Amino acid sequence: MSTSEETLVVVKPDAVRRGLVGDILKRFEAKGFSIVRLRMTTMTKAQAEEFYEVHRGKPFFGDLVAFISSGPVVGAVLSGGDAVACVRRMVGATKSWEAEAGTIRGDFGLGLTDNVIHASDSPDSFRKESSTFFRNAAG
Repeated sequence: MSTSEETLVVVKPDAVRRGLVGDILKRFEAKGFSIVRLRMTTMTKAQAEEFYEVHRGKPFFGDLVAFISSGPVVGAVLSGGDAVACVRRMVGATKSWEAEAGTIRGDFGLGLTDNVIHASDSPDSFRKESSTFFRNAAG
């Protein structure tokens, strides 16, 4: 029996610009996950730096921050069985060209940074990332 848990996905600016938000979120709902919180926002540079704090000091940190704050994003807290692991499998490999067909990144991603979606990689990451993402949000 799977354990119910929550996880965070953030549909990135490239996917928002391409009109893919509904298609992406629909996949999670079709898999049986519930969307328990939803927010569209444009992250400031400071918010993006806090969100990706775990990557600070890595060569790609600046590009990651610049990209995620380049336009609107949609964050969703998903709830369901083994949410973190299952959602990560559905999202696919970080490098879009390595992601399998049928995964979100395999079907929609165009590159490394422009890979359409972020998904928390652990329950601890979910708690930190969702707290950062939804801070100062109404509701």
